[in-house]
Amino acid sequence: MKLKSMHESLDSDLQDPEYVALYLNDALHEGSLEEFYLALRNVIRANQGMSQVADSTELGRESLYKALLESGNPQFSTVSKIVGALGLQISIEPVINAS
Repeated sequence: MKLKSMHESLDSDLQDPEYVALYLNDALHEGSLEEFYLALRNVIRANQGMSQVADSTELGRESLYKALLESGNPQFSTVSKIVGALGLQISIEPVINAS
């Protein structure tokens, strides 16, 4: 499978808000912060684009790019604004122990 078709497939999946929520939750819980930021960038790219999200969050486009770099370290309020601009919300759940 060509890389381009893989991106097209992912972009198609990222049009579904329920898939996006699962995708971001998986990146957050199973990956590193860098992987979560990459997942956010993928969702933004597949949907509105950085300019639209920057406008919605009232953040500068360049600031948004820098915040979501692997080396970025955005504030919680920035992540919350981005998630909200994507039509999602952040929630906290108790850890369920399997013991």
